[in-house]
Amino acid sequence: MKAVEIYTSDSCIQCIKAKEFLKSNNVEYIERNISKNSQDRRALIDMGYMSIPVTIINGQHVLGFDLNRMKNLLGI
Repeated sequence: MKAVEIYTSDSCIQCIKAKEFLKSNNVEYIERNISKNSQDRRALIDMGYMSIPVTIINGQHVLGFDLNRMKNLLGI
């Protein structure tokens, strides 16, 4: 099983699309919602990101909803 985390916010359309993609492919993930958790927001900034979604798949970072890169990293 691939380790997947996704940094999101409540108002991000691309975040919703990324989560829908993961769900539709039965990929389990941990959601880090920066709208609800200031520690998650700080962690995102500490990684050098100022935009979302950021998806981390087995340690590889994907900025935005990059469908091809996500599929490649997930082996889909």
